[in-house]
Order: sequence, then C-alpha cells, then structure tokens
Amino acid sequence: MGQLLLVRHGQASFGADDYDVLSPTGWEQGRRLGAHLSAAGVAPTALVRGTMRRHRETLEAMCEGAGWATPVDEDGRWDEFDHLGVIARFPDLPADPHQLDRRTFQELFERATARWTGGGNDSEYDESFRDFEARSSAALADAVARAGSGETAVVVTSGGVVGLVAAGLLGASGDGLPETWQRLNTVAVNSGVTRVLVGPRGTRLLTFNEHEHLGGELLTYR
Repeated sequence: MGQLLLVRHGQASFGADDYDVLSPTGWEQGRRLGAHLSAAGVAPTALVRGTMRRHRETLEAMCEGAGWATPVDEDGRWDEFDHLGVIARFPDLPADPHQLDRRTFQELFERATARWTGGGNDSEYDESFRDFEARSSAALADAVARAGSGETAVVVTSGGVVGLVAAGLLGASGDGLPETWQRLNTVAVNSGVTRVLVGPRGTRLLTFNEHEHLGGELLTYR
C-alpha cells in the first residue's frame, strides 16, 4: 500500500501587495511540518507542488525542516482556483475587498464561491467550478500513480484543491459536491496534511487536515 500526502501551503501574506508570498508564520509552519513528518519516518519518494510562489516556498521550508533532498516536480493542475476572479464577479462588491478585516472577507469569500459553484454563471468565469473539479481529479490520478506500494508522494497545493479532492473521495457528487467542498474548504488549516491511501481496494481518504505540528499563534486558517 502507498500513501499520498496533500499539504495545504503555509500562511500567505493576506492584505499585502503580493498575497502569494509566505508570511514569517507561513515559513515556520512549513519548517515545523517538515520536521514533524521526518520525525514520523516519512521519506517521500516523490515531491510535487503547484506553480504558485506559496507552494514553492512552503515546500522549501518543509525540505529545510525535514532534510529532504528528493527532486521536486511542478504541476500547475495543483494550483488554487482564481479566488480573486471569483470574488471580482460577485454582485455589490466592496470597492476594495482586500481592505476588509479577515472575518468580513471570509464571509464575502464564501458567498462569492457559493455563486461560482452554483454553475448558473459559468460563462462569467475564466474557469468554472466543473473545470476546476476536472483538473483537480486529473492531478490526483497522476499523483496516485506515483504512490505505489511502499511509496509516499507528497504534494503541496492549496486549500481549495485539497477540499475538492477530499470531497470527491468522501463520495460527494452532483449538487452535494459544492456543499461538501465548501464545508471542508472553510476549515482548512495552513500547512494542514490530508492523507490518502493507495492500494488494491482503490484510493481512500484516511485523514483530513492533520495539524498536530502546529500550536498557539502558528495555527492559522488564512
């Protein structure tokens, strides 16, 4: 049996000019996670990340903490959906939504993504929710193929992708998929780990959002 570890990136720089840069907290989350996984005996046979800077920096921090030297592959299918584009198409948008406090922004984010996942306005978006689902599923299939018997593949991605993969593995489909995805996406922790088992009985979700390597101020959601 093999395993696939899906890692949400560390805390990015909310409210900064470049959100994609890890905050100091995000760097420490990555280092803590790497050290935690190494101490638990995780020795990845494959390392994969999305193309976003926060993915790259999180994996760099993890490798620093773990001492891993495994070659890294980049795969844009693990990139997050364009949350800025989704929010920008929400009716009655505030003049500058990124000047909102975190709680108010989260409320706006959830309302905007609910509209996006509804599917009635697909032509307004560069990537529909269904297209996002399709590319996430394809990325998962390729990663699973790299997690054969006794092997461990580690993927650094974003919370939206992790939540969508987990929702699918839980059996959510049709109209139930967006609702399950929303529920998982809103509780995803920065640098949280989702474990997927790969074996003769198929691909199964073992855990979602592990974060015992975090504590105190290192526990963040956005």
